[in-house]
Amino acid sequence: MKILTVADEESRWLWDFYDKSKLSDIDLILSAGDLKPEYLEFLVTMSRADVIYVNGNHDKKNPKGCICADGKLINYKGLRILGFGGSMRYSSGENQYTEKEMRRRISRCRFSIFTNKGFDILLTHAPAANINDMQDLPHKGFECFTYLIDRYKPEYFIHGHVHKTYGNFVWEQKIGKTTVINAFERYIIEI
Repeated sequence: MKILTVADEESRWLWDFYDKSKLSDIDLILSAGDLKPEYLEFLVTMSRADVIYVNGNHDKKNPKGCICADGKLINYKGLRILGFGGSMRYSSGENQYTEKEMRRRISRCRFSIFTNKGFDILLTHAPAANINDMQDLPHKGFECFTYLIDRYKPEYFIHGHVHKTYGNFVWEQKIGKTTVINAFERYIIEI
């Protein structure tokens, strides 16, 4: 399965310079948040792939025709995707959570995780603590995401929120058995 991951910044290569061949072999699109709903609607319309997304800390409106994985586990053609949107709470804005609030959101998915015998992909907007995160509160990662990775060892952890211009940017790295992908703009993986 060929998966396009996207987050944080609309890809001009895909949107402004659209060519149907760029999406023709993509089987699934995963969005890690903070993208215009019109952009995700464009991707789902112009490709043959479904778009599964979580909300970023700046998202206000859900895209039409896309599948929301925020706060749930979705079994997509045998691929188990667990999704959590938002970032660390740094203001009174939407889609922001304290560590305790995010842990509570995860605990609501415990039964789904158990009945599905884990998950293959952890899809989040924010990074995990000490994995691609930063020291400032808005870009600090969640410890509970690090716990999920350590405990369930998913094949992939896909996140956004940390932009390429922030320094120390890494698109792909391995943490134990889990491949970590920063989905900033666009990145393709094959499962």
